[in-house]
Amino acid sequence: MLTLTLCTLRARWVTFVGSFVALALGVALLTVTGLALAASLDAPDRAPERFAAAPVVVRGQDTLRVPTPAGERTQRLALPRAVPGAVLARLERLGTVVADRSFPVRVRGGRGPGELVGHPWSTAAFAPYRIDTGRAPRTAGEVVVTGGWAAPGERVRTDRGTLRVVGTVPGLGFEDAVFFTDARAAELAPLSVQSAVDAEASAVREAVRDAVRDSVPGSAGVRVLTGDERRYADADPDRDAGALTALNALFGTAGGVTAFVSVFVVASTFAFAVAQRRREFGLLRTAGATPGQLRRTVVAEAALVGVLASGTGCVLGAYGAPPLVRWVVDEGLAPAWFTLGDHTWPFHLAFWTGLLTALCGVVAASWRAGRTAPAEALREASVDAGAMTRGRWLSGLGLGLTALVTLGLALVDDPGDLLHRKTYVTRPMLLIAAAALLAPVVVRPLTRLLTWLPARLPGATGLLVRENAAAGVRRTAAVAAPVLATVALTGSLLGAVATLDGAKAAETRERTTADFVVAAPAGSGFDAAAVERLRAVPGAARISPSASSAVYVLEDGVALIRSDARAVADPGALAATARLPVARGRVTDLDDHSVVVNEEWEQHTVGRSVRVRLGDGTAKTLRIAAVLRTGTGDNGVYVTAANAAGAPVDRVDVALADGADADAVAAGLRGAVAATGGRVSSGDEWAAAASPGSRGATRAGLLLVLGIALLYTGISVVNTLVMATSDRVRDLAVLRLAGATDGQVLRLVAVESLTVAAAGALLGLLVAGLDLAGMGAALRLLSVPAAPVVPWAAVGTAAGACAVLAVIASVVPAGLALRRRAVGSAGLRG
Repeated sequence: MLTLTLCTLRARWVTFVGSFVALALGVALLTVTGLALAASLDAPDRAPERFAAAPVVVRGQDTLRVPTPAGERTQRLALPRAVPGAVLARLERLGTVVADRSFPVRVRGGRGPGELVGHPWSTAAFAPYRIDTGRAPRTAGEVVVTGGWAAPGERVRTDRGTLRVVGTVPGLGFEDAVFFTDARAAELAPLSVQSAVDAEASAVREAVRDAVRDSVPGSAGVRVLTGDERRYADADPDRDAGALTALNALFGTAGGVTAFVSVFVVASTFAFAVAQRRREFGLLRTAGATPGQLRRTVVAEAALVGVLASGTGCVLGAYGAPPLVRWVVDEGLAPAWFTLGDHTWPFHLAFWTGLLTALCGVVAASWRAGRTAPAEALREASVDAGAMTRGRWLSGLGLGLTALVTLGLALVDDPGDLLHRKTYVTRPMLLIAAAALLAPVVVRPLTRLLTWLPARLPGATGLLVRENAAAGVRRTAAVAAPVLATVALTGSLLGAVATLDGAKAAETRERTTADFVVAAPAGSGFDAAAVERLRAVPGAARISPSASSAVYVLEDGVALIRSDARAVADPGALAATARLPVARGRVTDLDDHSVVVNEEWEQHTVGRSVRVRLGDGTAKTLRIAAVLRTGTGDNGVYVTAANAAGAPVDRVDVALADGADADAVAAGLRGAVAATGGRVSSGDEWAAAASPGSRGATRAGLLLVLGIALLYTGISVVNTLVMATSDRVRDLAVLRLAGATDGQVLRLVAVESLTVAAAGALLGLLVAGLDLAGMGAALRLLSVPAAPVVPWAAVGTAAGACAVLAVIASVVPAGLALRRRAVGSAGLRG
């Protein structure tokens, strides 16, 4: 049996090389994504930065902790609390206490780093920063800067006024800082949520515990940070975990798509390779081979190729993973510290997945091979009979029905689930697999339809293309399968993202009725004086100041859910400057004792009370004043400013008075916020800027996921066609003996490849259309004013690329075959 296997490998080397390439590349992709996914599971141990030299840091409550029957649930507070004054007074008896503050600073005129952060000078020693040139700041207009972008004596225009640089300190790499006097920093950022304490850690902990025992208000959530825990006092201490979560989702999605495409292509390639050998198996049966011997031969061949190809794929993956990691870092998808680890499980997973896929791909085909009748060896016609086996029918219909039934259930129970990434990435896979399994049923009528006109034109090319494609159903379906997957994935993934982006943009435009929107710089807000200046601008009839906050609610007794919220000063002004998608109730009924929620909340009945935690963790019972439609998930919660104490106003919507000059009002608004760096936009401009889009890192991540899949399916198109064309040497030789010239034969091969590619593209477009239609139905049920978006340009490009590859991959091997003498080739079968 082993000798027979080795002889078969030598005789049919093109078929086995094709199977080897498909499997090796599939395993390589699995290894690459597996290694990247493994690297995204663990963050490096980050040392303290700004407070590396501070003995102790005391931080106010920044985490909401809620006990439940299933254990404690936690969420980061949107509005961290300051350390209570009574606690600070106790700490001051132990040693020096330095209040820390941070706020953005923006340099005008394009000078300096893009993002500067201001701090009080007294905190510089805790990094530690040391004066390099000049001296420390002494007056409100003096500052010390990090790096060498400004020298002592220079004056710098900023959104915090014109500042005079009196000193510089060497940068430490983690921030570009501007140090003010302590008094000036307190004016610019009144709220301080943490302080450095120059005292023994044990004494500080004891003082905080005493405050808790004495029931000092706000002391229960105070944290004492020492050692490596001081990193939690740095800006965005969870940035590493956040970056890893995003990377994990990215590589998880890429790995899932890659696994599907790899298994899909490898299984179909191995099954096609066995189907090509029907006559060979018939001859072996005539020579006395038993069905069991044929099955063992096929499985042994697959095992041999599978082991060699999977091992090769693991080696290729080990070399391919480092360039991928460098690319995601360069594109900003991963932080600079992201590197590959020394994980080995991705190699094991990829190897055994590849080997098992190869074996599974030939199991059904080997059973068919064992049932090959001896008389079939004498059959000269190449018409495929029985291409659709019972198992293929059951699998194809089962997957198709599963996709349609789950779609229907989702539309009935939870339409919003269809808008989630995990859903719109995985759902097309069911449809693609179902379409590929059922392809032999539709390729014959589809190719006849595509060749209806060419078959009626002068010449035999169109007629031969139609009959060849219709007669070789297995070959046609196998070649069309990777084209189907390529077009379907392109249309489904890009179309889903474009549809969702368009829906969110439509919702934003629908909600925005303000004539102007004034936005504060990121990370800052407008003080009361700035809001009053905006209110005093002539021609501004109504202004609606609002702040970012959050509301937390415990659902089902165990799930602590955070909802982003807008805190508004005047519900009447909100109603005048926004068109909220109200399902029930009235926005104008919002007051300090009520809340506006959306339909996603467990309790969303107008008039009912709900127990919530506000942005600073304060527990409160609020009455539901109105309920918003769910939409795409961006219709958040609204509370009054009294329920978001301490949240800075970061947005002001402005409605014009009747007959007011829009240009004059815009100029007045810009003047009112010029000192704070606020940006004035028209309502349409703000809606366009606020609308999400697959740009930057999001677009790069999407292209990574799709690019990996399409690269592999593109290679599989070439691979499958090379295998199919190499098996037709005898057919091409017969055409030459019948009088066809080499040019006519090559044109026939090219047109036939284009026809099959077109059939695959149409099936892929059908799959993408069904998937996007489901998303469109979900949007209609969610009352979102948007329609599905088909990315015609991308789909056309993918289909065109597949067509070009198909022609090249069929014409080149056919041209090489034509170099042989037709009489000799006519007696061969591949």
